[in-house]
Amino acid sequence: QIRLVESGGGSVQAGGSLRLSCAVSGRRASFYCWAWFRQAQGQEREGIATIESDGASDYIDSVRGRFTISRDNAKNILTLQMDRVKPEDAGIYYCAADQSCINDPFTYWGQGTQVTVSS
Repeated sequence: QIRLVESGGGSVQAGGSLRLSCAVSGRRASFYCWAWFRQAQGQEREGIATIESDGASDYIDSVRGRFTISRDNAKNILTLQMDRVKPEDAGIYYCAADQSCINDPFTYWGQGTQVTVSS
């Protein structure tokens, strides 16, 4: 069983930065693929970034170059650095874990943290 707890959400001005963190716990958690998803109001949840246990990462086009996903396997912390934030980045952000980055849906989820963007 993998447990995930997000923190760091809040309000940010468009063009600003925000950093989300996710504490991951559980047996062999550091061997799992970790990811960030978001759900904008009225829209389906979408995966925005994934990171393999070896640090290999991937992003959707709309955040590539602005967001950075990273992980600390020793501390079991997943991070999403959000820069040059846009109004369309607002939503509930979830961290997730699974044995494979291509599984859909992911097996383990955090409770979500709200990100609000003011223009």
